[in-house]
Formats: sequence, C-alpha cells, structure tokens
Amino acid sequence: MNIFLGLMIPFLGTFAGASCVLFMRNNMGKLLEKVLLGFASGVMVAASVWSLLIPAIEMSESYGKFAFMPAAVGFAVGIAFLYGLDKLIPHLHPGGKKPEGIKSGLTKTTMLALAVTLHNIPEGMAVGVVFAGVLSGNREITIAGAYALAVGIAIQNFPEGAIISMPIRSNGTGKKKAFFYGILSGIVEPIGAFMTIMITGAIEKALPFLLAFAAGAMLFVVVEELIPEASGDGDSDGATLGFAAGFLIMMILDVALG
Repeated sequence: MNIFLGLMIPFLGTFAGASCVLFMRNNMGKLLEKVLLGFASGVMVAASVWSLLIPAIEMSESYGKFAFMPAAVGFAVGIAFLYGLDKLIPHLHPGGKKPEGIKSGLTKTTMLALAVTLHNIPEGMAVGVVFAGVLSGNREITIAGAYALAVGIAIQNFPEGAIISMPIRSNGTGKKKAFFYGILSGIVEPIGAFMTIMITGAIEKALPFLLAFAAGAMLFVVVEELIPEASGDGDSDGATLGFAAGFLIMMILDVALG
C-alpha cells in the first residue's frame, strides 16, 4: 500500500495542476509560466543528482576506480532513449509554432498533450526505479528518500499540469476537455513507474544502471525543452529564480528525508 501511494503521488500533482483550468478565467501570465518552468527544471536537476546519480555511483563501489561506469553508461543510454522519443513522437510545446517528431495528422491539442506526456515518461521511470530499490532492500535507498523524490516530482508536476491545460483551453477546447487532456498526460507516470518496478525486480543487479538511465532521461527533458521554453524571449530572470527555488527545495527534501 505504501509503495502504491508513493507511485501515485506525482500523478496527484499533475491532477491538481490540470484542475486550475476549471477555475482560472484568463490565460497564465508569461512571467508566471517562465518561473514555473524554471522551478520544474530545478526540481528535476536536483532529483537527478541526489536521488539517482549519487546512489547509482555509491551502489557500484565494488567496481573500484570504475565505480562510475554503470552510472555513466546508464546516463548516456537514458539521453539516447529520450532523444529517440523526441524525434519519433509528434508533439508541440506550449507557445511553439512548429511541431516536432514525425509528421502526423494529429490535432494541435493532442500534440500539446503529447509534449507533456513526453516529459512525464522519465519522471515515472525515476520514481519507479527508486521504489524498486526500496523493495529490493538496497541500503543506499530509503523509503523516506523514495517519498522525497515522489513529493518533489509532484510539486513540479503541479505547474506542468497547469501549463498544459491552460494552452489547450486557449486553443478553443472546453474546460472539462482541457482538464482531461492535462490529467491524461500525467497518467503515464504511475504506469511507467509500475512497469519500471517490474523490470527492475527481474534484473536487480542493473539497479545502478537504471537509476542513471532515469537521470539521463530527465536531464534531456530539462536541457532540450524546459530551459529553452523558460528562457525564451530573452527574459530569463524569472526562470533562473524559479530554477534556484526548485533545486533548493528538492535538494533539501532529498537530503533531509533520504
């Protein structure tokens, strides 16, 4: 039950954020959107370092001088995996004019939802692999640390849920349908988390690799999409301050509870 709750916490963040579309009359201000995107980036970077990469390296101490190897390989493969998805999945970022991925006949609303779904894939994997470490009894990962990661991602999912639902609403979609697309984009997280736990349970020795894989995938999203979106139009102050706040909060959560 505790594991199930932990896996659902990030989705609740997306659900709460998407629900903003039911109550907000106007579009989200550009400055607020930049701050929230920066905040999400800061959370993901801190989570990648403290919750994923550092434990992956610590688990590989038996490799001696090559303790970095599983983390380095997993990180590189995670980057490559998200790069491939980014090139394949048709999606459109909020405020973007040109769709990315393969050409398709999908509507703008669907591609906006797919953009956030793409963000949520590595987040779900990260939560899943950390809770898999708890289930395996690994001493480098505690249940408190796993919950810290889940709560941190839920916090950054709140603005993501709002950022996807509000533009869909602005595109002429009804409030309820925009809300539905918002939560639909987040459902991939618990699904991905459950699947990751199943895979990790079968190949427990690959846990350091999988932790680093999730870190690489998350950082690809940050560098490729979140930071450019947050820093667009030449005004990056709000995004920078948001990033600092997100990084600080996630670092405190992980160190204090981990």
